[in-house]
Amino acid sequence: MATQALPAFAAVDLGASSGRVMVARVGPDVLELTEAHRFPNRPVRTGDALHWDVLGLYAGVLDGLRAAGREAGRLAGVGIDSWAVDYGLLDADGALLGNPLHYRDGRHATAVPAVHAAVGPDELYRLSGLQHLPFNTVFQLAARRGSVQLGAARRLLLVPDLLAHWLTGAEGAEVTNASTTGLLDATSREWSWELIERLGLPRGLFPPLVRPGDRVGELRVDVLEETGLAGPVPVTAVGSHDTASAVVGVPAADDRFAYVSCGTWSLVGVELDKPVLTEESRAAGFTNELGVDGTVRYLRNVMGLWLLQESQRTWVAHGLPSDLPDLLAAAARVPAFTTLVDPDDPRFLPPGDMPARIAAYCLETGQTPPQSQAETVRCILDSLALAYRRNVRRAAQLSGRSVENVHLVGGGARNALLCQLTADACGLPVLAGPVEAAALGNVLVQARGLGVLSGGLPELRALLRATQDAQLYLPTRDAEAAWAAEEARLPDPR
Repeated sequence: MATQALPAFAAVDLGASSGRVMVARVGPDVLELTEAHRFPNRPVRTGDALHWDVLGLYAGVLDGLRAAGREAGRLAGVGIDSWAVDYGLLDADGALLGNPLHYRDGRHATAVPAVHAAVGPDELYRLSGLQHLPFNTVFQLAARRGSVQLGAARRLLLVPDLLAHWLTGAEGAEVTNASTTGLLDATSREWSWELIERLGLPRGLFPPLVRPGDRVGELRVDVLEETGLAGPVPVTAVGSHDTASAVVGVPAADDRFAYVSCGTWSLVGVELDKPVLTEESRAAGFTNELGVDGTVRYLRNVMGLWLLQESQRTWVAHGLPSDLPDLLAAAARVPAFTTLVDPDDPRFLPPGDMPARIAAYCLETGQTPPQSQAETVRCILDSLALAYRRNVRRAAQLSGRSVENVHLVGGGARNALLCQLTADACGLPVLAGPVEAAALGNVLVQARGLGVLSGGLPELRALLRATQDAQLYLPTRDAEAAWAAEEARLPDPR
């Protein structure tokens, strides 16, 4: 069958710095992905609040669907994935009550003591299984208790569910993303109504849960008219947390793998059948986010390429060279371990002058700060690789899962230096790619939900291995001993 005769699916994939609409032609032996449209995702600060421009994102989605229709002729379906935890509030008329707050808005953390006074951190972990992050939805909502906006809200919709609502009129909460709120029971995979009531949150805020593969609805008539698409076009729930889709997009041959979903954030972990809710797991900072087909993404958040992205923004603002290939080539010539930082130090979370914060961290820890852009980049990449080493090993230990290789997917798979450093640090083969793992996981779940594909995750991943390229990085001989020495020298950031 000619590729053009195969059904075309649109994957709306929203990242923290950009959004894109990808088009995939899918068949039993075919998986071809192209980019139809890319658009910026620029947070907006108003006064002391940092917001997402969700209306601008929705406009980008519509432009992308229009471009996808021009490229594909007809769309067999649409699915949406995005980052987690952030949400929009709708009033009784269905109107949006302001742009969603950004998870990097510092006010969320002010509610942590109040939440922990109502539900202790150990009990909260036994219920939700989530790593403590001060911007989890549970803390965001607690910080807004008593506000006029929350009082006027009838419904809470996480970002991908909000966009799906505007496209279809349907309201729901896709379970992989809902699991990042801190308000879902990790064992039952349902809303924890007891927890919601103990925190004084209205039950009615939380919509019915939907599962990956469920049909959400169809594109509304006004959306069809605006995009020029021929209906009906079904919208399918996918792993709407982009990491859930990215893990579907890991081309693993068996379950003895760890993954690093590497973008603005790095999500480092293993795939399990059930959550790990022990006190040891909580103390280690591991999270149990729900995955596709009843799986659990047992992982730890690492700050990720945000450190490099913010450094580049700072250098651009100061008129300094910021071409990434040149920076990486220069960083490769810097001796290893010249400086190291804890990527998860809270000072690195907000936007701003990242090189200055890295230099301040080094001074405080008795290190000579980086003396050049190349040394700053090498510091970031060495520090990330060391964090990956720690967390791959800790995930395997805490879960009992044997790990024989590491799959590094997402934008970081293009960074050959980071991939090689990860192989050296972990002492394991690293398979890098696909870069667009989230979009691929998105369309695979859509295609299966609509009967174009069949089988479970092993069958979907077999199609990935047959159609997508991955670059193999083998550990450099004797390198792992040097990384072990650095790990022993530095304090564990937990």
